[in-house]
Amino acid sequence: MITFAFYLFAASVCIAGFMVVLARNPVHSVLWLILAFLSAAGLFVLQGAEFVAMLLVIVYVGAVAVLFLFVVMMLDVDFAELKGEFARYLPLGGLIALVLLAQLAIGFGAWESAEQAPGLRAVPVGAEIANTNAIGAVLYDRYLLPFQLAGLILLVAMIGAITLTMRHRKDVKRQDVLTQMYRDPAKAMELRDVKPGQGL
Repeated sequence: MITFAFYLFAASVCIAGFMVVLARNPVHSVLWLILAFLSAAGLFVLQGAEFVAMLLVIVYVGAVAVLFLFVVMMLDVDFAELKGEFARYLPLGGLIALVLLAQLAIGFGAWESAEQAPGLRAVPVGAEIANTNAIGAVLYDRYLLPFQLAGLILLVAMIGAITLTMRHRKDVKRQDVLTQMYRDPAKAMELRDVKPGQGL
């Protein structure tokens, strides 16, 4: 059953990956991409990496792919123009693809696994501990400082992006919460007796 599930998920990932590129409609491409993510998560579950599988589903399917889907569906994209640009750059793209495939073939052809690689990849905890607990033990014990530094760098990058893109324009009316809270309702409203047929 595990072997059948592996081949099923592997075939699904390959087919969905091809359909992401070959689909004519961008919305269908995003849906095929979601299928590829879910199938890859199934492969991770079969390998015993449940935590990575859940991260793949939550982060990529739940956030990134849905964001792609909303962007593709909300924007008014001229697909005819995109197809024209695709046909224009097809020879250059094919050449770059051949170069990348040649590099991958050379890399995999010269691949040799070191003898100490399995020992270096082993998690220094007991085999009876669950996968998520083992990742947490390694991440917050051996690699605590790099993990905290990576989080700090991401925080600084996020604050920098917000600071660079935030613009204070004078012609934009902004909300002043304190003014709204401290306003006097008696001064903010005025009752007028409007007679029939008479405007304000």
